[in-house]
This record gives sequence, structure tokens and C-alpha cells, in this order.
Amino acid sequence: MTAKTVTILGATGSIGTQTLEVLALYPEQFRLGFITTHRNIDRLHSILQQFSPKGIVICDPEACAAFQRTTTYQGTILCGEDALAEVAADGTNDIVVSALVGFAGVRPTLAALEQGINVALANKEVLVSAGELVTTTARRSAASLIPIDSEHSAIAQCLMGERKESIEKIILTASGGPFRNYTLKQLHAVTLEEALRHPNWKMGPKITIDSATLMNKGLEMIEARWLFDLHPAQIEVLIHPQSIVHSLVQFVDGSIKAQLGLPDMRLPILYALSAPQRLPTPFPRTDLAAIHTLTFEPPDENRFPCLRLARQVLETGGTAPTILNAANEVAVQAFINRKIRFTDIPVIIAETLEKITPVGKPSLADIIAADSEARSLAEQIVATLPTKV
Repeated sequence: MTAKTVTILGATGSIGTQTLEVLALYPEQFRLGFITTHRNIDRLHSILQQFSPKGIVICDPEACAAFQRTTTYQGTILCGEDALAEVAADGTNDIVVSALVGFAGVRPTLAALEQGINVALANKEVLVSAGELVTTTARRSAASLIPIDSEHSAIAQCLMGERKESIEKIILTASGGPFRNYTLKQLHAVTLEEALRHPNWKMGPKITIDSATLMNKGLEMIEARWLFDLHPAQIEVLIHPQSIVHSLVQFVDGSIKAQLGLPDMRLPILYALSAPQRLPTPFPRTDLAAIHTLTFEPPDENRFPCLRLARQVLETGGTAPTILNAANEVAVQAFINRKIRFTDIPVIIAETLEKITPVGKPSLADIIAADSEARSLAEQIVATLPTKV
């Protein structure tokens, strides 16, 4: 079997790091193409001790200049965000892992798909912000869009061999995050340190905060709508604190399929890179007898209004999800910077959505404009909030 060339956008982040772990386990199946980072050159040096990528992109110009002064690496080194799309579209790629954080992933993902290159998508904001454009581009070029998110990977696995018209609904599971049982009063006092302690998963700060607000699950609802071509009414969320059942599909005959596994992102990463083949792994196995109990409960959208906001924009469509995503990115960063309270995050998003009229059938230019407008407005709202932490 010829080894697949894998380019990783966001190689120094959580998903990128775990993708490299997977590649190291299967050197005969995969070889590393390009890797990118924003500015983490320490991690980049570490990667180069183990791998020999075809090329490197460093988005931050100062970090790129510093890396060039200190490295002995002889491959291609590109600086600036524009290079992300260039390496994503490189003709030597067999698959591109899109693991960038936020809206930054839209253009390089589109660039890869336009060239007919398969994309393993870990950046859910790509489909949230530009779902129709991205999926249309993939269909036009016959490129595959393969989910890495554990929930969407689970749905894809459950749908293998099934007909689309047999789907009654899909059920995305959520751990509920660290504040599942908090009252509204307790949520008001949440600290950044508490929000960054996810009970089950080890992830980057942005997605960890999104999981705590349940916005992560809201974004996944929108992502699922585009990945599986579903109506909003066919997408549900269920709280499952153990994070063993990664998602479920209910069919028109009433039967349900579920995909189970330990909370380990290396599994959906490997499946995205190797499907439909399954490769043997040394990873720990799921011991259901030891786990003993699996529980489920409905989400509380009064305590976690981000989920309700996401469902509203899912039904509205157009650039409404783009606006939601941009406002959320600004609000989460403001919370990380200790400028706002945890419970201010949905307030900022709701006010931004209220003040911007979405475009119905957006072009890429419309999407970029909506993202920019929403960010600017959300930042203004952050500045006016009386409470700082």
C-alpha cells in the first residue's frame, strides 16, 4: 500500500499533536507533508526532532523570522497566513488535516477541496461559518470531507452501509462539561481556571471553554447539518457525562446505532485518515464492566443558553451561524483574557445576533464580511460590559 501524504494545518495544537502521534505509529501507511503553526516555534523544533516534513508554515512573521535564524531545517519555510491556503492546495497532499482554531480554517480548507484533496476536518467553525459553500465545493471537486470530531466520526461510522432516507434523527452526546450541575448563581461566579478543567477530555483552551458553555455542542449541531445533509429537526443533543457513547443514530424503524469508545481523540483521527480500513492500535480498550453505568439526560438550555442560540441560527441559516461563531470567538477570548464573566459569553453572542441582519445565500465575500462585522460589534459589546474579572 502506498503511504498517504498528510498535511496538518495547526500541527502544534491539541489535534495536530495527536495526529502526529498517530502518524508515528504507522510510518508505512502515512508520511508527513506540510505542517503549520501560528507562532509555537518551540513545539516546531520538537516536531522536527522526530519528523521530516516537506515544508513548514509559520503564520506570525516575527516567529517565522526567529525560527529561520535558529533552525537547521532544510525544507521549505513559508511565512504568513496566506501560505496556509498554498500548502493546503499542494498537489502532493493526499489528505489535509484541518485543525486550525476558528474562522482561520475556512480559506485553507476551501483551497484543499477546490483541488480535489480530501480534508479530515477537526475545525468545526469551518462548516459553522461556511457550511453550504464548503460542502458545495467538496461535491464539485469530488473531494471527501471526513469528520474528526468524535461525535461526527461516531455518526459517520453508524451510517456506514445505511441509506440516508432511513435516518430519523441523530443524537449528539455531550459530557455536560465541568458545570453540568451548577445553578445559575454558581455559573455567574465561574473562574477561568475552573472552566479550563474539563472532566473527560484534554483539549485546547477555546474548545474547552466552548464545552463548558455547551456552545461546542451547538457548533456541532450546525456542523452535523452540513456533514450529513440533515434538517435541523433531525439533530438532537443528549448529555452523557461518561463520554463513552460518542453519538447515536435513530432510524425510521425505531432502532438505534451507537459508537462507543474511551474519550481519546487519537481514535477518530486514525479513522479519518484510514477509513474505511481499520488499523490495529495499542490504545486502551473500553471495559464496560468496569465503567458499569452509562447515563443520559436532556440539556438545560436555560442554564446553558449558548445551545439555544446555536439552534436558532441553525434554523435561520445564511450568515447567521457565521455571526454566532464570530461573536463566540470574541467572547471566549475576552473570558480567557479575564475581561468578562463566564455568563457574559451568551449575552455578547445574543446581542450581536440581534443587531446584525444575516444574508440568506452568502458568497465567500458575504461570509468574510459577516465575520468581520460580528467581531467588531462583539468587541464593542465587550468594552461596554460593566463587570470585569
